[in-house]
Amino acid sequence: MTSSSTSPPGAERPRRVLRSGLARTASAGVFALAGLIFWVSFNTAQGTDLRSDDPMLRLPDLIAERSRENGTLESSTAELREEVEALAEERDEGRSAAERRRAEQLADTAQTEEVSGAGLTVTLTDAPSDATARLPGWPEPEPDYLVIHQQDLQAVVNALWAGGAEGIQVMDQRLISTSAVRCVGNTLILQGRLYSPPYEVTAVGDPERLREALDRSPAISTYKQYVEAYGLGWEVEGHDDTTLPGYSGPVDLQYAEPLD
Repeated sequence: MTSSSTSPPGAERPRRVLRSGLARTASAGVFALAGLIFWVSFNTAQGTDLRSDDPMLRLPDLIAERSRENGTLESSTAELREEVEALAEERDEGRSAAERRRAEQLADTAQTEEVSGAGLTVTLTDAPSDATARLPGWPEPEPDYLVIHQQDLQAVVNALWAGGAEGIQVMDQRLISTSAVRCVGNTLILQGRLYSPPYEVTAVGDPERLREALDRSPAISTYKQYVEAYGLGWEVEGHDDTTLPGYSGPVDLQYAEPLD
């Protein structure tokens, strides 16, 4: 999964267009830059191995380790939240019915409460790595055409919200107002956790309205062209009854601060 994509002629995604003269010029520049990098690397290394066993320098391993740590922290947070809720229930015994209803409405809005009901699950899957064009007029695929992109998942989530979803879960993560679907390379990072395809998005709501919202989305229509052309996965499964757990992670906003 990547945050940007290319596409064949006629599709809505942007496409790289290379003209022969420009390509030759760019290739010469790339080879010159590669030679410069090799020369600098050789002089910097002075015969030493530039690889390192330091785990802090292995970014994929670091991301995976942080994902596991976040999973452990989420479990601890969920247990603490249950204790807090039990104490809050004891305290709320003296509150009025109106105050209790208000508290329940706020919990629903914050997506911290379990939600159950009819709904559906959308599953998106990468195409086979050896896929070929299935439709007349479509070019043979580049690797970029065969993977799920960030905008594909975002389109599904946005369509389900527009269709009146009461709650949405991506993989095993309940979404809240600050949740962001982001990709690094070919993987999804959601709320500090790392995921690989196939990707499942489950929503609770009126299944008919949710399906209609999916069908109305222009971005999903584009994705479906790639499903037909190259074999990307698309499946929508309805549920008579499904349950999404409440969000149990931290709710503090994360932001950067400038150094002194």
